[in-house]
Amino acid sequence: MAAEDLPSEFDVVILGTGLAESVAAAAFSRVGQRVLHVDRRSYYAANWASFTFNGLLNWIQQYHCGPDELQDWSSLLEDGEEVIYLSNPDTASIKNLQAPPAQGEEPEADQSQAELAKKRISYAQLVKEGRRFNIDLVSKLMYSRGSLVDLLIKSNVSRYAEFKNVTRILTYRQGKVEQVPCSRADVFASRQLSVVEKRKLMRFLTSCMEETEEQMAYHGRPYSEFLRDQQLGDNLEHFILHSIAMVTEHTLTEEGLASTRNFLQCLGRYGNTPFLFPVYGLGEIPQCFCRMCAVFGGIYCLRHSVSCLLVDKDTNRCKAVIDSRGQRISCSHFVVEEGYVGPERKRVATPPRFISRAVLITDSSVLSSNSDQQVSLVTIPPIAAGCAAVRMVELSSSTMTCMPGTCESTHTHTLTHTPQNCPSVLWCLYFNITDGSGLETEGHDLPSNVYMCSGPDGGLSHENAIKQAEAIFSKILPDEDFCPPAPNPEDIIYDGDATASAEGEDKEGEDKEGEKENQDKLEEAVLTEETVQAEE
Repeated sequence: MAAEDLPSEFDVVILGTGLAESVAAAAFSRVGQRVLHVDRRSYYAANWASFTFNGLLNWIQQYHCGPDELQDWSSLLEDGEEVIYLSNPDTASIKNLQAPPAQGEEPEADQSQAELAKKRISYAQLVKEGRRFNIDLVSKLMYSRGSLVDLLIKSNVSRYAEFKNVTRILTYRQGKVEQVPCSRADVFASRQLSVVEKRKLMRFLTSCMEETEEQMAYHGRPYSEFLRDQQLGDNLEHFILHSIAMVTEHTLTEEGLASTRNFLQCLGRYGNTPFLFPVYGLGEIPQCFCRMCAVFGGIYCLRHSVSCLLVDKDTNRCKAVIDSRGQRISCSHFVVEEGYVGPERKRVATPPRFISRAVLITDSSVLSSNSDQQVSLVTIPPIAAGCAAVRMVELSSSTMTCMPGTCESTHTHTLTHTPQNCPSVLWCLYFNITDGSGLETEGHDLPSNVYMCSGPDGGLSHENAIKQAEAIFSKILPDEDFCPPAPNPEDIIYDGDATASAEGEDKEGEDKEGEKENQDKLEEAVLTEETVQAEE
């Protein structure tokens, strides 16, 4: 859309298409707000994006390009206004990006015949089959009873996506990868636990569901100490601490128990693990909410940005924005991805925190099984005191994120042992990304009607982004429902319809029925064994 075609006034202008911004855009548009949603990038989802292999190579090249040149728009100021310039987001949020150079098909001189036989897929093949990949910049999963899944069901946005179960939980212990039994069926089917250990584990997990006086006595003390005093044994303590609660040895007991309960409460809703993963990658989720926004009248412009804010000096409110083509656009509220705001105006944790990320394309799973379509969560405990744990999500071609014969793994550290049966790394990428949890919610040097959204945090879930979007919506429209259910196309009543008089009757019952129907659709999408093939 050309700049001159844009309307000159909106209720809400949103810059950045990350998850929080996209959810907020859908919520505003759904209740009738006029929304303009723009992003300087050529793709949706910002730092939550998923790329084809070739798209990821282009993203790497763009990272190495310098920031855009700052233009002077002061001539567009009106009396009583001042200007706040915005910045280039990617230069601040991505650091230390390292990718291997393009590799040819010629073998290295010191490679053995066994290594050559194992490494069947070349770099040229990865490029040729690049459209079969959907590689995530973030490493997250969806808790089956988490706020994101609940919102997808409530809003009917789940109709735009398809989901797969995470099929197994793995952990790295004593030099090998093991499967963690977490559901009742897994526990009793496990061959790595003795009968006594199975009973202890089931008894402990059952006791965790309700708070007891014994648990309260350990409040303020480490969760690892509480587990030791339960006399579970090293094996079960490792599984519970690192793969079920997914906390550290220094985490307090009340936090560890809360994490354990959350894990257990999510079991069984859609499968034997608590987690779901969207087909085609996590970048699909922000796009689904953007689609909802567009359906209800939101206007979208990629490769289009906001250069600066025009602020009323007397009221300290943003009156308008100047886009990257010099058009003045009035707005009542402005929502912005944090990367566009200069560090001098943000209140962040000191020192700023970063998440170390690795993307590995391998030729096989870290733990072979009868199926080559596993979707796994792997936890690797800290290798030494003071070191961080590593969390890895391993995806197969069933999620439409990699080509057959490969696995896509996203984590922060690689294992050092190399036995013959270990997977070979075909391609890798390393970078650091700003930890969005370090952004404070208040205290920024910004106009009163400007709201900032952080990028991805280091957690496994999407709770932080959903809470941000809901908090911003509540500040702007406190009396409106956040993301009410969207009607099915066949239920939409147009002006002049003879049945219009019946609109609104039994609305509450219809909404609940719609949520139930949508939940059933989500469950059907999760449990299906066939996935929609990507269009060539």
